[in-house]
Amino acid sequence: MSRSKIYLFGDSITEKSFAVGGWGASLANHFCRTADVVVRGYTGYNTRWALKVLERVFPPSQETAPVALTVLFGANDSCLPYRCSAFHHVPLLEYKGNLRSIISFFKKRWPKTHVLLITPPPIDEDARLRHPYVENPEGLPERTNEAAGKYARACIAVANECRVPVIDLWTKIQQFPNWRKDYLSDGLHLTEAGSQIVFDEVIRKLRDEGLTPDTMPVDLPFLSDMDTNDPMKSFE
Repeated sequence: MSRSKIYLFGDSITEKSFAVGGWGASLANHFCRTADVVVRGYTGYNTRWALKVLERVFPPSQETAPVALTVLFGANDSCLPYRCSAFHHVPLLEYKGNLRSIISFFKKRWPKTHVLLITPPPIDEDARLRHPYVENPEGLPERTNEAAGKYARACIAVANECRVPVIDLWTKIQQFPNWRKDYLSDGLHLTEAGSQIVFDEVIRKLRDEGLTPDTMPVDLPFLSDMDTNDPMKSFE
């Protein structure tokens, strides 16, 4: 029996998810005997670029359908079109259309795969000024929390329209006091505490779909199930 797969598709928030304490690493640990968690995260990518490379990232020759797949884009799409990171910007209506197309791609390729959308996180604008990614001669944040909120709400609308589950990360993180310092490392990316929120929400959503380590098959017998008098019998 081949082991199941869970794909994580997104931008740098996904690419960095296997850092120490990251939400992807926590998922890999959570499903360590039942599924391989595979990262397909691309720093700086928006939904326009993601749509362009879907066939390359997920080729038709890919062997078996993953049991689940997360999609997290929007932090780059929501960059303001008239500031220093404008090349990332994707207009809101296009963002929604791109998300629909990404979901449609996966639903056609793998009809039984559980697709889970995640909204972009909130933005700490002061921290973005302290941690610029590109030259910022205007001294203005390239992202704002207001804009991120619009893209988060658009993501939720698309999820509801396409009837797939969604995690409202933008709202969830802001429910906590001191969220700017405790949950964001640079005004955008997640601290370990921020990653814990994503991990908790992902496993909760997957549990709602019936995907837990207890309900998923294992590829080899557990030690606890082996006959200690004749362990080799377990492999017959």
